[in-house]
Amino acid sequence: MISLRYLHLDVFAATLGGGNHLGVVIGAADWSADEMQRFARWTALVETTFLLPANDPKASYRLRIFTPHKEIPFAGHPSIGSAHAALECGTAEPRDGLLWQECGAGVLPIRVEGSGASRELLLKSPGERVVKTGLDAHSMLPAALAGIDLGVLPPALVDGGRRWWLAEVLDEASLRAWKPDHKAIGALAQASDSMGLCVFARSAGTDYQLVVRAFPAGVGIVEDPASGAANGLIAAYIARAEPDGALAHGYHVSQGREMGHDARLIARIEGDAVWTGGRSHIVIDGTLDWRPLG
Repeated sequence: MISLRYLHLDVFAATLGGGNHLGVVIGAADWSADEMQRFARWTALVETTFLLPANDPKASYRLRIFTPHKEIPFAGHPSIGSAHAALECGTAEPRDGLLWQECGAGVLPIRVEGSGASRELLLKSPGERVVKTGLDAHSMLPAALAGIDLGVLPPALVDGGRRWWLAEVLDEASLRAWKPDHKAIGALAQASDSMGLCVFARSAGTDYQLVVRAFPAGVGIVEDPASGAANGLIAAYIARAEPDGALAHGYHVSQGREMGHDARLIARIEGDAVWTGGRSHIVIDGTLDWRPLG
């Protein structure tokens, strides 16, 4: 097996090391799904992606996304980080300001704004559907939200590429200080076949307007430092619920500080289109030597 290029990225970081880890393998077109899964299990990252030539003529590239346990059709921070890797490695060029990512959720547009260290990439969410709303939407939801006061919008189960329970919290301070019951969130995720619970609160600050915490117990993660797909669902939910509200056209997000990270995400809302993303940074650029021992 030939040596391949491997990148390790910090996605959505507001400060050095503040974002979400991502491993990207380039050139593994001849790897089987089992080989990809084996490597993703070894990296033990939340997601590892494989950047491949496109099958669809409209697409700029094809992306396969693996957790340590399984392949998934779509995720936010792996999409943004992999698009950044594709641009930096010269494997894709934007057309009319867009990259087109082929993945399990279809061919999705990624907007390219700026260049170099200040480049921002925004992914158009693949669409969303509000499945249920209200604290009584599931018998296990009150236990998952125990110890926190809720905000204006009712809790909701929203589906769009990934399925999340969303809940607005009364204020930023209480959200940041909340000690959630992870066992209860895990039970809710399993019973509802969802990623888990994502909570948010509005902020009066100038650097960001929303604070987010995500608990994807459905895939075995206690807390996520930066959640692209979940933030896309939050933006769509807010836009539909408050079309004339202060956040209806977009905002900035702070996430991850409660777990020692510092992520910054962008949400832009243009009619029915929701774009979420931010900046990425390649921390490690090297060669991958992954071959049987013998």
